[in-house]
Amino acid sequence: MKLAQAMRPDFWRREHHLDKMSFKELVLAYFQYPAIIAYLALSVVSIVLFVRNPAPVAPTLIAIAVATAIYPLVWYVLHRWVLHSRWMFKMPMLAATWKRIHYDHHQDPNHLEVLFGALHTTLPTIALATVPIGWAIGAPWNAGFAGACAALATGLITTCFYEFVHCIQHLAYKPKSKRLAEMKKRHMAHHFHDENGNYGITTFLWDRLFRTYYDRAERPAKSPTVFNLGYTPEVAEKYPHVARLSGGVATGHPRQRGRQGAIVD
Repeated sequence: MKLAQAMRPDFWRREHHLDKMSFKELVLAYFQYPAIIAYLALSVVSIVLFVRNPAPVAPTLIAIAVATAIYPLVWYVLHRWVLHSRWMFKMPMLAATWKRIHYDHHQDPNHLEVLFGALHTTLPTIALATVPIGWAIGAPWNAGFAGACAALATGLITTCFYEFVHCIQHLAYKPKSKRLAEMKKRHMAHHFHDENGNYGITTFLWDRLFRTYYDRAERPAKSPTVFNLGYTPEVAEKYPHVARLSGGVATGHPRQRGRQGAIVD
């Protein structure tokens, strides 16, 4: 019955919460979500453009490898120093963007609609992180355009993989893979214990290198800002932009707090 409902056209007109969805429901929802469809469609376009303007094997493989390797670092930098910054909500022009791309996600971590990135922020980021690199790698072979297409397609497909893993980490589902289960555990700690660490999603290599990788036992005290990212009622009085958009300042989502143990453990 639930699977049939997921196929209806009005599926995305209502809210979806991963802690109440099965794995099969997630798969159906994932491939129907507009942002995922856009990523996949644009990756196909990039591949077609590459095929029509091919590059030699060597620069193509290098562009793909570098684009794949650079993605986790770009995510780490953005996640730590932009999404968890305390300067975006102070600026009226950026407050709505910060609210949409990360504040709402920490307020209600299992809300599927706000878990996915917003296309107006993700697409430019993916392009900036991959296209120049691919072009530079292909240029010595007179294949800058092809290299850029290969790198962009890689970035788009990697984003799809990243978003799916992110969904799995919030799903009421225990992964059979020990590695995925460990990643889920670290990410849940980031959402429900201390947001100042475990910034990775598909890898925690950069957390280890920058010493932000942690286990709960290493930080006994729970962060008081794990749900509001520092946007407290006191801060909102001075910088009310996000509060106005939210209809008030929340310090956490009661429903998610109540289910924390079931989700994390």
